Amino acid sequence: MASIRKRKNSYQITVSNGRDSKGRQILETTTFTPDPNRTEKQNQKALEKFVFEFEEKVKSGKYLNGEKLTFQAFTEIWFTDYADRQLEETTQQLYRHLLKLHILPVIGHLKLSKIQPAHLNKLYNTLAQERKDGKTGGYAPKTIKHIHNLISGIFSAAVKWNIVTDNPCDRVEPPKQISTKDKIKYFTLEQTEIFLNLLTKDYTTVYQAHDRIDDTGKAYHVAEYNETRRIPTQFRLFFLLAIFCGMRRGELVALEWSDLDFKNNSISVTKSTTIANGKPLTKAPKTNSSIRIISVPASVMSIAKKYRTEQLQYKLALGSQWEGRDYLFIQWNGKQMHPDTPYNTFKKIIHRYNAQTTDETQKLPDIPLHGLRHTSATLLISQNIDVRTVSGRL
Repeated sequence: MASIRKRKNSYQITVSNGRDSKGRQILETTTFTPDPNRTEKQNQKALEKFVFEFEEKVKSGKYLNGEKLTFQAFTEIWFTDYADRQLEETTQQLYRHLLKLHILPVIGHLKLSKIQPAHLNKLYNTLAQERKDGKTGGYAPKTIKHIHNLISGIFSAAVKWNIVTDNPCDRVEPPKQISTKDKIKYFTLEQTEIFLNLLTKDYTTVYQAHDRIDDTGKAYHVAEYNETRRIPTQFRLFFLLAIFCGMRRGELVALEWSDLDFKNNSISVTKSTTIANGKPLTKAPKTNSSIRIISVPASVMSIAKKYRTEQLQYKLALGSQWEGRDYLFIQWNGKQMHPDTPYNTFKKIIHRYNAQTTDETQKLPDIPLHGLRHTSATLLISQNIDVRTVSGRL
């Protein structure tokens, strides 16, 4: 028999759910709040119905923790019992970011069993209209779909673990992803030729007049001057491998000299570097298909040999300051190159060239670094290489 205790503006309902292993009575409680828009008689009937249904749930074993646990509280259980054990560190980091920024501020305080499709629709509509990074417009359908999949995955675990009876995400349609077929950015054959030429040409950097302080602490003035430079061999090799081999940024940054087969002009791709908790993390690719051996043009391998000699000479010159191991692409002290470095260098090359080019038709499109991978596929297809071979190579 349920007991009902009136509080200020609500009723506390308590039902006995048997006894635990130590003989102590298990009590389940819930709260009923009258609707101010209803009459006293209507609320009384609603209370009686609520009490009856609650008691039936308890007796039949259908009263679940989802009626007590908030979404935020359950996500911590989900991370401990599932995500931390089954998911990659980078995936965990992404999920925690999405939860903290977008999901928990909106539905984190709600009980699992109380979250309805209306709550999710409101969340998705808000995301489609407003951003939290200061940029105009809303988030892309792909981002919202990712958030939806995360919420759905958490609820699926709750259903599987008998915390709730159903997944509200099954009754919600997130915004549809607009086809990106026409939005993929890459270099045409002509633009690729321009970019490749830039990798071997000298360029001039102008330094404005400025003041300096010498080793004795004395200030002196430096007039404006020009300095002629050339793109370092390691970046030239990086971009050549991206274009002619279609390798991802993370795969290139993770390359070690032992991965290169100079005899057969090939590269073994067995790992990739990404960012996790703000630090580079090198690990095996997510799928077995990403582990592959790629043939490399002899001309590119020739540049790799030249760079290998340069790096060994640099290592000897650096002496005890060298802290690296066997990476191709490195920082000044021999350590693995940071994954952001190639992107920044790539953008500088494009922007510097476009700033000096008056003919708009000759300017390079501001494509992302990943666009070189799409460029590679385009070049292969233009040579009548079948799509299956291109796909396997990538």
